[in-house]
Amino acid sequence: MRRAVSAVWLCLLAGTAAATDYRANAQDYLDYVRRLQPGDRLLLEAGDYRQGLPLRHLSGEANRPIVIEAALPAEPPRFLARPGANTISLVDVRHLVLRHLELDGRNQPVDAVKAEGHSRYADFITLDRLYIHDHAASQQNVGISTKCPAFGWVIRGNRIERVGTGMYLGDADGSDPFVGGVIEANRVSHTLGYNLQIKHQAGRPAGHADHYDTVIRYNVFSKQDALPGPQARPNVLLGHFPLAGAGSEDRYLVYGNFFQHNPSEALLQAEGRVVLYDNVFVNGGGDAIHIQPHNDVPRDMVIFSNTVLASGTGIRVRHAVGTPYRQRVIANVMAAATPLQGGEAAYNVALAYRPDLLNVAVSDLTPDLLGQHPQNNRLPQDLVRELVAYRGWQATAYPGASISPALQHTLDAAWP
Repeated sequence: MRRAVSAVWLCLLAGTAAATDYRANAQDYLDYVRRLQPGDRLLLEAGDYRQGLPLRHLSGEANRPIVIEAALPAEPPRFLARPGANTISLVDVRHLVLRHLELDGRNQPVDAVKAEGHSRYADFITLDRLYIHDHAASQQNVGISTKCPAFGWVIRGNRIERVGTGMYLGDADGSDPFVGGVIEANRVSHTLGYNLQIKHQAGRPAGHADHYDTVIRYNVFSKQDALPGPQARPNVLLGHFPLAGAGSEDRYLVYGNFFQHNPSEALLQAEGRVVLYDNVFVNGGGDAIHIQPHNDVPRDMVIFSNTVLASGTGIRVRHAVGTPYRQRVIANVMAAATPLQGGEAAYNVALAYRPDLLNVAVSDLTPDLLGQHPQNNRLPQDLVRELVAYRGWQATAYPGASISPALQHTLDAAWP
């Protein structure tokens, strides 16, 4: 007791309130949600939670977030979707961490996690090791959705499967930007539409810096069992950043991911400013990478050190005629019916399509392909020095992707 009082006294001297750990169950948890303050943790016991998790007007602090998580990570509480309400509903919230929760959609026509459209903001939200499943009443039902300005999200280590769309970040008219996020180590599969779509951005709300990178790394994006049809979408689609002013120099850094199969569309479609490296693309049913106009045009891009195995086109770059932007395609290994179309190409290895390698281990694909290409493919040292500036690059001296331990962990993880 003395230690607790001393801790409170020290917090008061420092001008901060003492943080509290609360433990709750499926009957009383909403009573605790309303009282959460910066630094507090709400520990949820195992069980079925049927009233959702509405989070309204809650704000932690940068070093003292509000945390809601399983009391025992091995026994996550299960939130059951209900008609007419998104399961985790975010309105005017900042600095929240949600960890080790299961969101069972039961194929209700709702979203699992949604920053609501009437919210003014949802900033610095961390979604960590959620299991989101069975939100597939239609393609419009989403695992993780943002419909208000969203800054500084971390979406990490989640499993999302059997949903309409895995993640839909931003709004259709570009009015609600998703800015400066980190999307890492997630496994997204069995989606009717996109595994991930980040919408284009018409502008940037005031009060934030001019430049951010959005990082997409160490994920698995799979539409392996998808069916062709009118709902067919790429695994991942990346829209452009603001065309002028704040945010116009933003980039996507997309590295260390595994993109797997799509019977109708490319594995990745992108415009704007993108740096794409150390990814593995495998599609036995079509194309791998489409760089093309969508709501704007491809701007400056560097596409390097990727490994592609595709029955259609490996990398297709549609440069917008009359624009000054460059799309550099460097040091990739591409085994496809048509390995490369367009772009400023250098030091790539183009090979015939190898369907016999569709099922090899991801870590073996690059060496297996390069083993069929006996030429000396060592990259020039000045090029290696240029590329090593990109964070997370595995810095190999040869073309193609090198699998990082972080991606291997995503591939090997024991999921629920």
